Amino acid sequence: MALPSIVANITVPLLGMIDVAIVGHMGSPVYIGAVAVGSMIFNLVYWLFGFLRMGASGLTAQALGRRDLTEVTRTLVRSVGVALGIALLLIILQVPLKWLMFWLIGPTADVVPYATTYFYIVIWGAPASLALFSLMGWYIGMQNTRIPMFISIMQNIVNLLASLTLVYGFGMKIEGVALGTVIAQYAGLLMALGLLVRYYGWLRSYLVIKGTFFRKAMGRFFHINRDIFLRTLCLVAVNLFFTSAGARQGAVILSVNTVMLQLYLFFSYFMDGFAYAGEALCGKAYGAHNGIIFRETLRRLWIWMVIVTAAYTLLYIIGGHWIVSILTDEPQVIETSREYLWWAWLIPVAGCVAFIWDGVFIGMTATRGMLVSSLISALVFFAVYYLSLIIYHSSLQNHGLWLAQVVYLATRGVIQTIWYRLRLINTV
Repeated sequence: MALPSIVANITVPLLGMIDVAIVGHMGSPVYIGAVAVGSMIFNLVYWLFGFLRMGASGLTAQALGRRDLTEVTRTLVRSVGVALGIALLLIILQVPLKWLMFWLIGPTADVVPYATTYFYIVIWGAPASLALFSLMGWYIGMQNTRIPMFISIMQNIVNLLASLTLVYGFGMKIEGVALGTVIAQYAGLLMALGLLVRYYGWLRSYLVIKGTFFRKAMGRFFHINRDIFLRTLCLVAVNLFFTSAGARQGAVILSVNTVMLQLYLFFSYFMDGFAYAGEALCGKAYGAHNGIIFRETLRRLWIWMVIVTAAYTLLYIIGGHWIVSILTDEPQVIETSREYLWWAWLIPVAGCVAFIWDGVFIGMTATRGMLVSSLISALVFFAVYYLSLIIYHSSLQNHGLWLAQVVYLATRGVIQTIWYRLRLINTV
C-alpha cells in the first residue's frame, strides 16, 4: 500500500525541484522568488481544501470496511461536486484573491510582476486540481494506491516536458513554467476519469444520486471535514507566515528558504506515502472494527518511520550542499544557504511522528485531534519566533524563523501522540 504512494509522491518534490532549477538558471534570483510566491499562493489555497482528499479517503475506507458500496459511490460524487463548486468560486474571485495573498505574503517589488503573471495563468487549473484531490482520496480509500501513482507519474512527466518545451523551445520564462503546470493538471484529471470508468465502472449500479446532496448528507460531510479545514487553516497560517517573513528579508533570503523547503518537501512527500497507507488500511480496519489489523498496521508504520527518518537525516547531513548547488547556480544564494542548511538536518526527526499520526487520524476520521494539535503547534510557532526576535533582535531573524518551524513540527507529533493515548487507543 505504501510503495505506490511513495513513488507517486516522490515525483512531486523532484519535479518541484526541476521547476526551481529551471527558473534558478534564468539569470536572476527574482525568478526563483516569483515561483516561490506563486507556488506558495496555490499551495496555501489548495491546502485549505485538502479535506476534499483527506475526507474522501477516510470516509471511503470506512464505508468499504462496512461493505457499503452505495456510500462509497456517493462519497466520490459528493466530494467531486463540492470540489468543482469551490474551483468555480476561486476563478470568479481570482482578482481579489490575488491581491489578498500578495498583501499577506508581502513579496518585494521586483518579484511582484513575475509572481502576478504566474498566478493569473495557474488559477485556471483550479477545477482540475481540486477534482483530482477528491479522486485521489477516493482511490486511496478504495485501497488502490497504484492508480494515484500512475496518475502522478504521468502528470509530473507532462509538467516537466511541457515546462522545458515552453521555456527552452519557445523562449518563455515564468509563463512557460506556469502553463506547463496547468497543462499537467488537466492531463492528470483526464487520466483519473478514464481509469475510473475503466476499473470502477461496475460501481454505477450502486450509485443512487437521490440523497447524495441532501441537506442531511451534506451536513454530515461538512461536519466531518470541518475540523480538517480548520486544522489546515492553522497549517496555512504557519506556512504563509514563514514565506512572508522570508520574503520581507529580501529576494536572496526568500530564494534560500525556497531552496531549503525543497528538502523539506522531498522528505514530507516520501513520508506521506506511509501516511496514505495508514489512511487506507487503518480506515478500513476501523470501519470493520478489526482492532488486530489496526494495531499491526500502526506497528509497521512506526518501524518504517524510523528507517526513513534515519536515511533522510543522513542524506541531508552528507549531501545537503550538493543538492542546493543542483537547484541553483546563483552564487549569493548558494553561499547564504550554507549558514542555514543545518536546520534542514533537523526536519526529518522533528516532523516524522506528525506525518504518521496524520494518516492514522484521517483513516479514523479523528479530526478533532488533528485540529487541536495543529492549533496548539501554530501558537507555539509564533511564540518561538517572536521570542527569538525579542531576545536576539533582527540579527538572527531567519534562524529564529527556522527554529520556530522545527519546534512547530515536533510539537504536532507530541500532541497527537498524547491525544491518541488519552482518547483513541480504546476505540478500536
